[in-house]
Amino acid sequence: MVVLNAAATVLSLCVGSAWSLAVERDYTEQSQWITVGDGPSFSLSSGNVSYQFHVDNATLDLVHDHWGAYAAETVPDYYGNQGGWGGTYTYRRREFPDLGRGDFRVPAIHIEHADGNTVSAFSYTGYDISSGKPSLPGLPATFGSDGDVSTLTIHMFDNYSAIAADLHYSIFPQFGAIARSFQVTNQGNQSVSILRASSWSIDMPNQELEMLDLHGDWGAENHINRRPVVYGEQGFRSTAGYSSHFHNPFLALAPPDTTEFTGPATGYSLIYTGSFAADVERWSTGWVRVLLGLNPLHLSWPLGPGETFTSPEVVSVYSEQGLGGMSRGFHSLYRNHLARSNLTHETRPPLLNSWEGLGANINETAMVKLASEAAGLGCSLIVMDDGWFGTDFPRDNDSLGLGDWTPDPRKFPDGLGPFVDEVTNITVNSTTGSSGSDKLIFGIWVEPEMVNPESDLYLEHPDWVMSAGDHQRTLVRNQLVLNVGLPEVQDYIISVIEKVLDSAPISYVKWDNNRGMHEMPSPSADHAYMLGLYRVIDNLTTAHPEILWEGCASGGGRFDPGLYHYWPQTWTSDDSDGLERLYIQFGTSYPYPPSAMACHVSNVPNQQTGRTTPLAFRAAVASMCGSFGFELDPEELDAADTEAIPGIIERQQQINPIVINGDFYRLALPDQSNWPAAMFVYPDASSAVLFAFQVRSTIKPLPNLLKLKGLDPTAKYTVGNGTTSETWSGSTLMNIGLSLQWPNEDYQSFVLFVDKQ
Repeated sequence: MVVLNAAATVLSLCVGSAWSLAVERDYTEQSQWITVGDGPSFSLSSGNVSYQFHVDNATLDLVHDHWGAYAAETVPDYYGNQGGWGGTYTYRRREFPDLGRGDFRVPAIHIEHADGNTVSAFSYTGYDISSGKPSLPGLPATFGSDGDVSTLTIHMFDNYSAIAADLHYSIFPQFGAIARSFQVTNQGNQSVSILRASSWSIDMPNQELEMLDLHGDWGAENHINRRPVVYGEQGFRSTAGYSSHFHNPFLALAPPDTTEFTGPATGYSLIYTGSFAADVERWSTGWVRVLLGLNPLHLSWPLGPGETFTSPEVVSVYSEQGLGGMSRGFHSLYRNHLARSNLTHETRPPLLNSWEGLGANINETAMVKLASEAAGLGCSLIVMDDGWFGTDFPRDNDSLGLGDWTPDPRKFPDGLGPFVDEVTNITVNSTTGSSGSDKLIFGIWVEPEMVNPESDLYLEHPDWVMSAGDHQRTLVRNQLVLNVGLPEVQDYIISVIEKVLDSAPISYVKWDNNRGMHEMPSPSADHAYMLGLYRVIDNLTTAHPEILWEGCASGGGRFDPGLYHYWPQTWTSDDSDGLERLYIQFGTSYPYPPSAMACHVSNVPNQQTGRTTPLAFRAAVASMCGSFGFELDPEELDAADTEAIPGIIERQQQINPIVINGDFYRLALPDQSNWPAAMFVYPDASSAVLFAFQVRSTIKPLPNLLKLKGLDPTAKYTVGNGTTSETWSGSTLMNIGLSLQWPNEDYQSFVLFVDKQ
């Protein structure tokens, strides 16, 4: 990393009164995308976006000026000087709001000092500009080289408490994105506590806005919630210890008339897996403060003399092309500059998972039989889910054995090695016209952060469990949470999972987590847990980059950017019903690329909803995701479905490359249309795949013409399903649209290939 500017020189500081500042600097110095002007003022700009703020020389506070479309200059906000019942800081659009000096809004930073007071007075002291982007110690974060990103670091200091703060701003111009985090260092001689830490804080000007966020629960994750931003505080948080099913660490703000395709939209995404808080507060001035960071109920982080606290990173993406443009900015940024797996851009093997077919009733004989059936259908990967481990407490149900990661000798008398060798010698039935010589690959399910009380691990180490004094240790799904904040727990998980991976040729790992945290020993235990979890997963994924890792938490309970940094896909929901998955997948796509979603076809009636939908409908919905597979017992399929599945897999494998690397367009939302639709387009507009659905058969109204997006308007495209096709210009497909002839049946689907001639 090359430092382009040294920190400003502070010539005069007056302790105990207003500070004065004199700076010697040539303000013409700048990086490729970062400019410093008189004041000093700072601009992070590309051809599409600008992020601007300046230093108030009377108070040395940072004043926010603009975040949005590109602007060559900063327009002074004269209304920020208007008086009122509050003081100076009450009527200022602040960049790093602290507490206790008259700013009565929610602060970004809240510190309890050794004497018990919670007043902070951070003042500007200088800056650095660097090409590239530094990593965050112990935390997942975006990354990039000198040609991708530049970073501005603002230095601040609270002279009264001897606490320093470094605010990091990184601009990714290709994606219209700004990444923010900060570090706080205790330079005093007494310990303090960080009570609140919002990595992103911004005061937006007075304008009508709506907030879009994603809410849900188990089996109903990431449903879209769009509402007006009114006066006062509105927001959401997770207090589950994890990002959770209930709320995702993402929000977007846009004017009421912004659509999927037009108008400005700004998204905010926290790269973190623990408890979080999002606060949106409209003030008396009409200004809107946006905060995103750690949940203060699960923080109180002790900071001793000489220690540094680093906040997780927040990424914000701005687009003038509506909410869809914002999403594509996140998708491209996250695929290329957050996900570090070398399999992120690779197509994924179609799989069959044992859970819905066999449950915990698995053994070597049953799994070899299931593997043979999976290979016969054309699946390339067989995944052995829960039920394979435990010796003194064999895992015959979810009350036993969790934490004891040794194969059950009754089920696998020779261990995993010989069994997996047998499975991986099974030939996959070719559906692509190849020689059929490909062998099946093997995957396994683990839940290493949890333990059953009835296990050898718990009997040996009851002190390793998350617990609070004499409070009852609450069971959920018959299990307790291991305190992964403890180094000895981290080391145990690493060693025991390494042992499993060394015992057999394993190509895929599904890493599950099936309950939230209760009875924490302290508020800071959650963040310590996350730092420990990142150490564990970093260690294992670094040691085994050849393995396809998939995250899971009872479905989408930890579908967040923090874990996406380490593994390229996450199980989207335990609800595999085709209709419900449309809502879940469309909502999840606002911040996350569909390539990161894992989606399976299950049998009907669906276990979660009891609904029966056609196989083609379920397969089309699941094919919109990066990882595709089946969650069923092949013996329960009827003859027609058994015959159809090889062709479904063949089509899905043709689709998968564009799902992995294409641009995603939401054409019609399931929340708003009986005919939801979406498409993937290669960036060069050479080809696309269209997914369109009919939920209910209706006589009236008639379906809308379906207008496509992202094509070359001057080119001719062939549109077909592999059997029949038509040819249209890109302009016709985008400006008039397709008229799809729907059957008079519920739950119908089209999957159409759109190829440039």
